[in-house]
Amino acid sequence: MNDLSIRAATPADLDEVLAFWKVAAEGTSISDDRDGITRLLERDAESLILVERGGTLAGTVIAGFDGWRCHLYRLAVHPDHRRRGVGGALLAAAEERFVQLGGRRSDAMVLDRNELAQHAWRASGYAPQPQWSRWVHHLTG
Repeated sequence: MNDLSIRAATPADLDEVLAFWKVAAEGTSISDDRDGITRLLERDAESLILVERGGTLAGTVIAGFDGWRCHLYRLAVHPDHRRRGVGGALLAAAEERFVQLGGRRSDAMVLDRNELAQHAWRASGYAPQPQWSRWVHHLTG
């Protein structure tokens, strides 16, 4: 893992991140566009964490903290870098950020059909909460 570089994304990274998610992330969201990420970074400049290996983007995670709860989104590792410590490094960086901000518990958005991701989250100590369901309402028309 010594060859990994971890840093917060900057506005200059946005196009690369969006292209990366098309290859490395499962599915898309209504806010997975330049405007959505720009707003994220304007609100919380440290929330989008990148891992690079040899100058190449290898993984991302959004570690959002709203002052009350810690939320993880877009944990994505490029297929060429999976099972090489990138996901663990991203989660460690996100959790360290949360602890520094005063967070006490983190949760993650994981697609039900993404078995590979579910395995990785379980291996990192996360577990689903079957008593909860996510309810969504899109605010744009």
